[in-house]
Amino acid sequence: MTEDKKKKIIYVITKGNWGGAQRYVYDLATAGKEADFDVSVAIGEGGLLNKKLEAGSIPVLAIQKLKRDVHLLGDIQVVWNLFLIFRKEKPDIVHLNSSMAGAIGALAGRLARVPNIIFTSHGWPFNELRPWWQKIAFYCIQWATIILAHTTIAVSHETKKQIAFLPFMKNKITVIPNGIKTLSFESRESARTHLASKNPLLLKMMAKEALWVGTIAELHKTKGLSYAIDAIKKYKEHSAKPLVYVIIGEGEERKNLEKQIQELNLQEHVFLAGFVPDASRLLSAFDIFLLSSLSEAFCYVLLEAGQAGLPAIATKVGGIPEIIDNGKSGLLVPAKESTPTAHALQALTNDKHLRTMLGNTLLEKTKKQFSFETTRDKTFSVYKKD
Repeated sequence: MTEDKKKKIIYVITKGNWGGAQRYVYDLATAGKEADFDVSVAIGEGGLLNKKLEAGSIPVLAIQKLKRDVHLLGDIQVVWNLFLIFRKEKPDIVHLNSSMAGAIGALAGRLARVPNIIFTSHGWPFNELRPWWQKIAFYCIQWATIILAHTTIAVSHETKKQIAFLPFMKNKITVIPNGIKTLSFESRESARTHLASKNPLLLKMMAKEALWVGTIAELHKTKGLSYAIDAIKKYKEHSAKPLVYVIIGEGEERKNLEKQIQELNLQEHVFLAGFVPDASRLLSAFDIFLLSSLSEAFCYVLLEAGQAGLPAIATKVGGIPEIIDNGKSGLLVPAKESTPTAHALQALTNDKHLRTMLGNTLLEKTKKQFSFETTRDKTFSVYKKD
């Protein structure tokens, strides 16, 4: 970086809602501004990310017509729109995030002759529940994205492994796991009161000294929440210990999950708390954290649960085993199976010492291996490559 000119970075992301990829962009953009980069963020569909960036005085550039789903004519227009943004802004670095923004942005960046194009994969679309022909198409699109980008960052070793077998990938992908900043949590009583205020039945269960199991997730099929709810039903059939399950998050699966809760007669045991801003501060309400995802590249919320000192039960998918050592810093269970999850819940509810040991180990691992400072420094070192 020359003394008279700041290095300019444009982060690009498809959607401005608040999820793992958006948090990644926000954390790096704010850190980049603090490090005296000239930072801006280009976003397709707006949301909470836009508001957070604007509050931090980080310029937001609107990308017209950029959406998650593939639309050939619209996507050609998006390439042109991004090309114009890059030609006008003349960034030294374009850092692409999410699959659609990555594919379109890498092409536009090459056409605009951006010196350093970086793509971070937060999860491959071919891992989602899709027809086989769509998965093949996405393999091809993601391969092309990596070829066009100068460097691709995979957030876990498993993420890299899932595509590194394709031609010419050997020196194109580097692994930089996600990391999080130090969090603050509400008191246990305050967090539980906050969640119980949303549902009178949950307020009633507070008086029964039940153990609280919690999840923070968007209500999407890939989060496997229907299997988690089935596991609560099976747990109840074999254990007399009182337990409640609270899911914080919102999404298109709400009606299906509400129907499942009613059909299984779990209205007094499973609660959909809806979207809560900065939900991680309420992790102190829980005794056990449960993650039932069918697919994950690398999971911020497990790191948050680790900082809260919670014992975690998580599915053995994607990069999750790189966070959870089974039996040491949590319990791993198969995806799409509710019975092993029910057994894991029984093991933890019956053994307070095990809960404490797993929670403490995950806390220490999170502090030592998954700090945001490490993620920031490794990512900024990629920015320096010319």
